[in-house]
Amino acid sequence: MPSMPATPSVRSPLDELGLNLTRRRFFGQGSHLLGGAALASLAGRQGQAAALETGPDGVARVAGALGPHFAPKAKQVIYLHMVGGPPQQDLFDYKPAMNEWYDKDLPESIRQGQRLTTMTSGQARFPIAPSKYAFTQHGKSGMWVCELLPHTAKMVDEMCFIRSMHTEAINHEPAITYMQTGNQITGRPCLGSWLSYGLGSLNDDLPTFVVLVARPTNTEQVQAIGARLWSSGFLSGEYSGVSFRSSGDPILYLKDPPGVSRDVRRTTLDGLQALNEQTFERIGDPETRTRIAQYEMAFRMQASVPELTDLASESQATLDLYGDAVTKPGSFANTMLMARRMVERGVRFVQVYHNNWDTHGNVAGRLPDQCRDVDQPCWALVQDLKSRGMLDDTLIIWGGEFGRTVYSQGGLSKENYGRDHHPRCFTMWMCGGGARPGQIYGETDDFSYNIVKDPVHIRDFHATVLHLLGFDHERFTYRHLGLDNKLTGVEHARVIPELMT
Repeated sequence: MPSMPATPSVRSPLDELGLNLTRRRFFGQGSHLLGGAALASLAGRQGQAAALETGPDGVARVAGALGPHFAPKAKQVIYLHMVGGPPQQDLFDYKPAMNEWYDKDLPESIRQGQRLTTMTSGQARFPIAPSKYAFTQHGKSGMWVCELLPHTAKMVDEMCFIRSMHTEAINHEPAITYMQTGNQITGRPCLGSWLSYGLGSLNDDLPTFVVLVARPTNTEQVQAIGARLWSSGFLSGEYSGVSFRSSGDPILYLKDPPGVSRDVRRTTLDGLQALNEQTFERIGDPETRTRIAQYEMAFRMQASVPELTDLASESQATLDLYGDAVTKPGSFANTMLMARRMVERGVRFVQVYHNNWDTHGNVAGRLPDQCRDVDQPCWALVQDLKSRGMLDDTLIIWGGEFGRTVYSQGGLSKENYGRDHHPRCFTMWMCGGGARPGQIYGETDDFSYNIVKDPVHIRDFHATVLHLLGFDHERFTYRHLGLDNKLTGVEHARVIPELMT
């Protein structure tokens, strides 16, 4: 692992308040004189990248940013969360021995009294449901991949598979929250917010952290998701994710109303700036400055977002790479191309959600649609980033909040079955950004029920991702309510070197 130089200062809310009070005195002496000029400068910085500075340790950082602690392998992240929990044994965790166990009861020696959801705890029996899909080994790594993912199979030697992820959460709300924020209880900063806080912005005209919610082709059983998953929690509101809509204007009120010119809009914001400065003079709340910054970002986004979302500049070859659905707003293919365009323009963290992976029933009817949605676009994203020289410093993450049971929920036949939630093991993958290509890490038992080698807890995964971004998870903290809070929490977490180059 790289050596760890002295930690850049960690700012607490009191530090932020002191900094802002210093600014308060400065603005109090000349706010009317400087306000218009400062805002005019902000308004004129279209397309400018943030300034970088190199510290005494030789690490480049955004001017004024907290970190990174050491030279990162990745500078940006595209996180693809499959909402509902993909069935690992139907996609990546090949278990041929289960064919002999069809419709036989799950042995108690395997279950070991582990917790079940209320959706299956009342079943009279737990019959084994082998995967109905064919698997084939691919690449030099020999990774087994389901027939539903032919494009993914072509790039296994560029991917890092973790087949031994596990969590304590067994229901969606706490499980997704745990995966996104490091805690099952809502109200804490998510991974994207932590990295926005730590790394700073690479583009003054776009948010540091963007959220895209792709629409699945099949909507048989979608899960509710909302802004709590991309909240900044106890961090400043400026670090929250900005959600782009999948239809219509990507951002509400992106266009000025009829009859409102840019000059009028600018004058309005100047007036709001003056009022907010007066509020800050009286109260000194740092969130007032956050509000001012967000108004200015919104003004600049009125110019930057239309260019970002206009695909006219993309070649036909690039569009073909992502598949036929790429020009359909909100499709997963369109979302993947938008994610590439965002990191290309300096967005630090792009969080993508794709729903309907909660396969309690009808695996045969739903899983092909789910895989068809994501397979080619994921492959295209990797190839597109690689062709542009961006894959080495862009980390792609794919996975859900937990796995699925080997036993069937509800009716079972050789052609169809359902699977309940299973937190004891599931599969995720990473690609680019320092993730070790061709790696297959961790093993589960013949039932894909328990981990038998190299377990990876969510805390370990978060610690490893932070390390790839240049942060020591033990030192990357924020003081709140007297506690130096961390994404990885207070329990032990370890960085896993085998997952990194």
